[in-house]
Amino acid sequence: PNALNEDHRNISRQAYAGLIWTKQFYYYVIDSWLTGDPHAKPLSPERMYGRNCDWIHLFNRDVISMPDKWEYPWYAVWDLAFHMIPMARIDMEFAKEQMILFLREWYMHPNGQIPAYEWALSDVNPPVHAWACWQIYKMSGDREFLARTFQKLLLNFTWWVNRKDIRGQHVFSGGFLGLDNIGVFDRSKPLPGGATLDQADATAWMAFYCGCMLQMALELAEESQAYCDMASKFFEHYVEIAEAMNSLHGTGLWDDADGFYYDHLYQDGRSTPMKVRTLVALIPIFTNVLIQ
Repeated sequence: PNALNEDHRNISRQAYAGLIWTKQFYYYVIDSWLTGDPHAKPLSPERMYGRNCDWIHLFNRDVISMPDKWEYPWYAVWDLAFHMIPMARIDMEFAKEQMILFLREWYMHPNGQIPAYEWALSDVNPPVHAWACWQIYKMSGDREFLARTFQKLLLNFTWWVNRKDIRGQHVFSGGFLGLDNIGVFDRSKPLPGGATLDQADATAWMAFYCGCMLQMALELAEESQAYCDMASKFFEHYVEIAEAMNSLHGTGLWDDADGFYYDHLYQDGRSTPMKVRTLVALIPIFTNVLIQ
């Protein structure tokens, strides 16, 4: 825009150049990787039960936006979602294609999970894909793009509800969720003694996901009444998550005395707050802002 001075224009050009530079051809086919080259030395049988063995359908052979193709030359799906919003300003078609790509059948798991990154495809990333799709739609006005992504995001949302709401009470556990395991233990690993972790950030991310899907459904419902029921579903689900977060077991994940959200350890019918002040508690605060 004309309001930018020359220094700001240079910064903008450099930033967009960096964004373009991180595009890279990426080739990773799980079936071939597990079985190996038939003309080479046979691989250890244990390889078939190793890393990513449950993603046998995955077939990556595309130009993809990387976090940084020099230092991080592999995709990270939630990084990519953020990257595609500024990318849409300079290459809208590429941005839309990237968002659709990770929802396609040879990327998304049949159970609805979106692959995280090559060393652990089953890791759980913050569910920001819907938000990025919504932001790109607002810039493009492409209703076909919005409808295509909404339909596939329904599968991913259902995966979250079925796999990460362990007790079916609208509180979620996801893993480190972009916060690099800031906590007293590795939140991505199973807890001893059958305990489960109700995460403030995972639960807030799901409320955020509901809000994004609600906006998408309302927009699509303007031209097709078939989406009205979906809008109602996501509104009700948002309310249920908010209520659980603030009132489950009496207090939810909120501590009124501290004025802070905490993760809760649930075991043997008891919910115990993990009173560690981290960025986890800030996720519930900014999710409502992000939805806008």
